[in-house]
Amino acid sequence: MDRVKLVVSPRDVDGSREARRLRRRGLIPAVLYGSGKPALSIAVEQHALRDALATGAGLHAVLDVVIEGHPKPHVAIVKEYEIDKVKHFMTHVDFQEIDLAELIESNVTVTLLGTPTGVRLDGGVLDVVTREVLVSALPTDMPEHLTLNVEELVVGDVARVSDLAVPAEVTILDDLDEVICSVLAPRLAEEEPEEAEAALVEPEVVGEHEAEPEE
Repeated sequence: MDRVKLVVSPRDVDGSREARRLRRRGLIPAVLYGSGKPALSIAVEQHALRDALATGAGLHAVLDVVIEGHPKPHVAIVKEYEIDKVKHFMTHVDFQEIDLAELIESNVTVTLLGTPTGVRLDGGVLDVVTREVLVSALPTDMPEHLTLNVEELVVGDVARVSDLAVPAEVTILDDLDEVICSVLAPRLAEEEPEEAEAALVEPEVVGEHEAEPEE
């Protein structure tokens, strides 16, 4: 996996007012921490971060974070981030400095491939229980996602973490028996005719006493 250069600027002022001012200028307030060093407050341009995370590694990209005025880049990953729920852009980012020779842990998205036979032919319902798993790998081996082919699943089948396609250099940390998805039986579209007819003629019970006739 190639490393991606990301130029950021230091910031001396923290707080919500300063964060709003930065966002109005197209900057995202961020923090760089790790490797036993004090956390550094930084700011990164929205478009620069978007471009850096648009590679094949996605959010798991290994970044060479270059702080203006610092001679040496910091090798880091995106550890956590906050998203504006309305405008759907990052409002804060935590970068973690890493050692490329040490394993890291991260949640990785599960991508389902295909349409289950039980859904396509028998009208079943695909019930997705989880969409990510926790894995361990070297930073340069961390996958953007893991895949699970669900085409052969019929009604009643269950797919588990152990069914994922996992590269040899990646270790799953979650329970291998944990359910990812299953195919449920189709729901009844209509009531039985007798039940439907009974529902039409059965009077509604409004209380213990009969209602008084209207005058």
